[in-house]
Amino acid sequence: MPKTSARLLALLSLLQTRRNWSGEDLAARLQISARTVRRDVDRLRELGYPITTFKGPDGGYRLDAGSQLPPLLFDDDQAVALAVALQTATATGVGIEEAAARALNTVRQVMPARLRRRIDTFQVTAVERPATRPDAQVDSRVLMALSAAVHAGEVLRFDYAAASPPESDDGGVLTPPRRVEPHHLVTWGGRWYLVAWDLDREDWRTFRADRITPRSPTGPRFTPRELPGGDVAAFVTGRFRGFDGSGDWLCRGEVILGLPAADVSRYTRDGVVEELDPDRCRLVLGSWSWVGLAAAVGRFDADIEVVGPAELREAFAHLARRYAKAASGAPAAPPPDRRDSARPW
Repeated sequence: MPKTSARLLALLSLLQTRRNWSGEDLAARLQISARTVRRDVDRLRELGYPITTFKGPDGGYRLDAGSQLPPLLFDDDQAVALAVALQTATATGVGIEEAAARALNTVRQVMPARLRRRIDTFQVTAVERPATRPDAQVDSRVLMALSAAVHAGEVLRFDYAAASPPESDDGGVLTPPRRVEPHHLVTWGGRWYLVAWDLDREDWRTFRADRITPRSPTGPRFTPRELPGGDVAAFVTGRFRGFDGSGDWLCRGEVILGLPAADVSRYTRDGVVEELDPDRCRLVLGSWSWVGLAAAVGRFDADIEVVGPAELREAFAHLARRYAKAASGAPAAPPPDRRDSARPW
């Protein structure tokens, strides 16, 4: 590649990495003079790249969005990242598999042969996690509407379908509209969630996006509230683990299992496994409820010794009674009403 062309590509790559560049910084990074920077910027403009000049103590350059799409530039790492993102789009839960495949094919056609060969050698199949029932796909238009409301800081009104919607006397589904201040759109475990302040319930809520049907128009603008803890990742983790604000599980217990530590650690994601002897191990595990914790431990086909606390022992006794009732063939009790639960599932 001619030296000038390589320099132009390096300059364009730098302009894409951040908003503003001073001429002095660009000259230092490229090891050229400020005059050469100005000349190369003019060449890129002739190729269709909308590079604007901004005023200031040093002056500088900015790559803006234009009315036409000029040739794109990807380095090797960006090309691999793009191939990974588009090939794993089937696991996003948005239903954009066909569009992602077409996008990858379009980008591939305009790439240099060297990068095209590298992408062609990278073939990955995204396999979604096993589930008892498939997760509902989220309409990409819903995600765009939610994202726009978050970005604009506008009150959002939407209908929210319950997991098992109750029916009214005339057969209609009761789905009262919700009014929220949307703050973040996040993904967790293959699903999309909206983190928002519920205006009617005056509390933070986490809503599944596949159950949201936005209403229009959106409401007035609002001043964003401080998210508990200040970090959305920690907040969402806490919502799935518990509600005490610590980001840790509400319930944590300790047991001794009659299994080798290597066998238990293979199927333990958040727990701590300690080897006691070749056939026994200590397991410290957490859950959002004591019954849920006991059930998680019970999935191991082994003898269980509860070290503590007492709540975990009581949960095992509760499950024992429940399982005995199930084994006797007695009918199950109706589930509690969780229509207004703060839990995201």
